[in-house]
Amino acid sequence: MSERGPAANVLHGVVRLALFRSDGFAAFGATPLAFLNSLAPLLAFPLVGGAMLLLSGSLRAAAADLLASIVALLAPAVFSHTLAALWKREALWLRYAVAFNWCQAAITLATVLLVALVGTITMGRPEGLQTVLGSVVALLCYWLVLCWFMARRGLQISGPKAVLFVLVMNFGTAVLVVGPRVLLATLR
Repeated sequence: MSERGPAANVLHGVVRLALFRSDGFAAFGATPLAFLNSLAPLLAFPLVGGAMLLLSGSLRAAAADLLASIVALLAPAVFSHTLAALWKREALWLRYAVAFNWCQAAITLATVLLVALVGTITMGRPEGLQTVLGSVVALLCYWLVLCWFMARRGLQISGPKAVLFVLVMNFGTAVLVVGPRVLLATLR
């Protein structure tokens, strides 16, 4: 870590990784506290959303969304740690996980800002929704490539293993988040 403050280090690391520069990993700590700190901004989004639902009187919806958000927040860490341990890369995992969480927070914020900006610019136009969706899909594709890069460089695994890593982490998380809702809907 450099002589910059912790927030500047995180921002520097996120920018370096966003530019596909593996030296960005050096800006992140590899401690349990650094990992917990990296979860904080990710918790802000579901807490705000849950509070808004709660204020609207939707206690069950707020609780369900909050639980799904917590699963979505923690599942990538569980899947990535499992694969890192399986591939004998556990010593590299904590720094990877911290960097992943900070980059995920940045991409989440970028998505919110992109939707707001593009939505405002295209408001009232027939192609507005397609433009917003296209922008989000482009950002999602970038995020998947960045996830591959971070797995490949952060855990020092091969390209094909990094592809498998990203697929398992994202598909596994999606199943855990969406699966219970789909199952509940089919049982009704």
